[in-house]
Amino acid sequence: MFENLCTLPLHADVFATALHPSEPLLTVGLSNGHVQTFRLPPGSSSNESVDGDTSVLSDGRGYLETTWETRRHKGSCRSLAYAHDGSAMYSAGTDSLVKHFDPENGKVISKMAIPTTTTQPDAPTLLHILNPQSLLLGTDSGALHIVDLRDGRPGNKPAQTHFPHADYVSSISPLPPTAESTSGFPKQWVSTGGTTLAVTDVRRGVLVRSEDQEDELLGACFVHGLGPKKMRGNGMVAVGSSSGVLTLWDKGSWDDQQERIIVDGGKGGGESIDCVATVPKDLAPGSKVVCGLGDGSLRLVDLVSRDVDRSVNLRHDDLEAVVSLSFDCENRLISAGGRTIKVWEELSELQASRDDDDDDDEEDDEDEGEAKGDGSKRAAESDDDDDETDSETDGLEEMKRRAKRRKAMKNSKLGPLGAHGIMGFSGLD
Repeated sequence: MFENLCTLPLHADVFATALHPSEPLLTVGLSNGHVQTFRLPPGSSSNESVDGDTSVLSDGRGYLETTWETRRHKGSCRSLAYAHDGSAMYSAGTDSLVKHFDPENGKVISKMAIPTTTTQPDAPTLLHILNPQSLLLGTDSGALHIVDLRDGRPGNKPAQTHFPHADYVSSISPLPPTAESTSGFPKQWVSTGGTTLAVTDVRRGVLVRSEDQEDELLGACFVHGLGPKKMRGNGMVAVGSSSGVLTLWDKGSWDDQQERIIVDGGKGGGESIDCVATVPKDLAPGSKVVCGLGDGSLRLVDLVSRDVDRSVNLRHDDLEAVVSLSFDCENRLISAGGRTIKVWEELSELQASRDDDDDDDEEDDEDEGEAKGDGSKRAAESDDDDDETDSETDGLEEMKRRAKRRKAMKNSKLGPLGAHGIMGFSGLD
């Protein structure tokens, strides 16, 4: 089972997160344009402690070290990405800029303007480092730019631009390299945008685009070893939708989805699945994914049995949607949404048994600590900038706009079979 390791309050809504590939460093991009990096506490398997006090590991009320914080964008910071080796970072904001900076101190090294595809500025939706030479940049207009990073810095303009979707790019999932690959890095990726899925090649452009799914496709991830019979090693892509359905796509069969798992049901469709993350093999011997929903809950789905694990009932927030899910270098689940970051750790059976035995003692200790005023959460410090309110409002309006669009999709574009493929007849319950 997963247990909350610590909770980190933020001073603005989180739009993006990025994890260092080899160190417990978490960087967040906020709606007010700030970018902040935190050093996470060591996991239960580590012998390290935080300032000599391990209370942060048990009750989520300890201090987290802020490595650095800066006002990165005049608008909201919409996406972040670490280089493969963690030596560089990139951010993109609604000020139509991509910035390259030092991850150790946040100092900007270079920047580039996001190309405009219409008369209006094109805002970014996500960044993804495909390989040491290529940075993928998705935008609101559905454009997907390939930025050359051969000197480590983004160029003045993208090397290539493709239009795999008619609506904003919502996810990018790289496909594993083939056995013939000499570099060992992906050259193709699956993207979702609006109601379609597409596959793009860094050398040949858009290869295939799926049929209209009549449901908005959101977060996605690639899952190894779950291909069709006689092709188990082929893998599949799990894609979350706005109606609460997790759709499964076999690699190489991109015209249409192969299977559907109802993660959240409801009349007219359930809560949207905004993000999906593959559970590491060390934690799940089979193949499982974690889904972040629009109501702030987390669901664990077993792709082998095609079932939702009802025994795992996690909640990131009571009101705000989960906007990001990922696993850090210590296999801990990081969830983000609203003004909160949460770190979850899967406990071993022995640890879980010990925790059950110590529940009463822990509750007494927490009550005593609260009575004394000990162990309160530390709110992250914020800078006072004149135009922060405007940029934060801009970011929140964009979130509301997308939420309305998803609601409209569920109400008007579900198709004759409804949200979950169930035939409905007018006048019948």
